[in-house]
Amino acid sequence: MIGHVLKLALVALIGAALIYVSRFWGFALWGREGLFGIQELRPQGDLIARWLRGTDFRPFDLIIWVVAGFLILTWVQKLFDRLFPAEPHTEEDAE
Repeated sequence: MIGHVLKLALVALIGAALIYVSRFWGFALWGREGLFGIQELRPQGDLIARWLRGTDFRPFDLIIWVVAGFLILTWVQKLFDRLFPAEPHTEEDAE
């Protein structure tokens, strides 16, 4: 049970990080000096657009965010499957 809660918390943290780097972050939870004093971690989020500014990929920041999020969550699922294999189901479990 605790393992499930820890895995769920980890996935929620990864999801929050993915939303933070996207344009959908609407919270200003820390000051303008950045999170932990790191100016690159500004409170408005939208880091992908900032990273892509001045490149030919800037118009595609949403597509890049979707693909990167899909890949990251897929890799996390594969990591969980390797670290915590599912128990095999038997016919006795169904009864």
